[in-house]
Amino acid sequence: MRDFIKLVNETIVLFDGGIGTQLQAVGLELGQAPERWNLDKPDLVEKVHQDYINTGAQVVTTNSFGASQLKLATIGLDNQTLQINQAAAAIARRAAGDDHFVAGSIGPTGALLMMGDVDVKELEQGFITQARGLLLGGVDLFIIETMSDLEEALLALRAVKSISDKPVIVSMTFEPGQHGYRTMMGIDIPTAVKELEEKGADVIGTNCGIGMDKAIEIVKEINELTTLPILAEPNAGLPRLEQDRTVYDELPAEMAQKLPELINSGARIVGGCCGTTPEHTRHFRAILKSRNL
Repeated sequence: MRDFIKLVNETIVLFDGGIGTQLQAVGLELGQAPERWNLDKPDLVEKVHQDYINTGAQVVTTNSFGASQLKLATIGLDNQTLQINQAAAAIARRAAGDDHFVAGSIGPTGALLMMGDVDVKELEQGFITQARGLLLGGVDLFIIETMSDLEEALLALRAVKSISDKPVIVSMTFEPGQHGYRTMMGIDIPTAVKELEEKGADVIGTNCGIGMDKAIEIVKEINELTTLPILAEPNAGLPRLEQDRTVYDELPAEMAQKLPELINSGARIVGGCCGTTPEHTRHFRAILKSRNL
């Protein structure tokens, strides 16, 4: 297995796409926790990873986005945090084999630190437990993703770094507003980049909440502020409800046509978030191949 950061510096690296939306396509009900399937339906989770690998992804992301101790407590599974994360990583590892990378996904807990919803030490210990499970399952790197609270993102980063020397990507979700792009918690891009770089993130990125056009703008701004590799995983557009179904309008070919501009903006790692599918990955791979990237 080649070094992930070395690979990123040599070539454009292709991540997978949406996990939760793909699990919904094979039967996960709206409101049901995807992470439960790591124990109950591992074969279906593995098939999602395999579909992405078959269509050209170099990195698959574990089905552990909501598998923090605090999130799992809401469905009575917090005592199985280690087991669920280990299973998530082991499933992805089986699909990836030795020729593809596995990124351990860590998402926000939903707790509001600024409101005192949770003790900082408790939150950090929860991230440590999650990261330990992912390590035991065999991840090659970590992705702390879809973060809007910079303090929480930094806590997760510190927690992972305290038990592992594997690369850590930290990806924030920015939204456009009157004063430029900011997270839901009001964090602007320069503040996020400065803090994440100083605290040891190996890759800085943006994911979710936006489509390809806005991802290009965000990556351009990040690229002006750091020499670290940049990840971009936009949604397939903004979601809308259609007859009780969540629909995303950016089709695979449409998103793929904008991929060269995303790369020219500074992205070294590309992939998709909500609404993207293995067909998006297939089109992304075809564009990268046609450009010798």
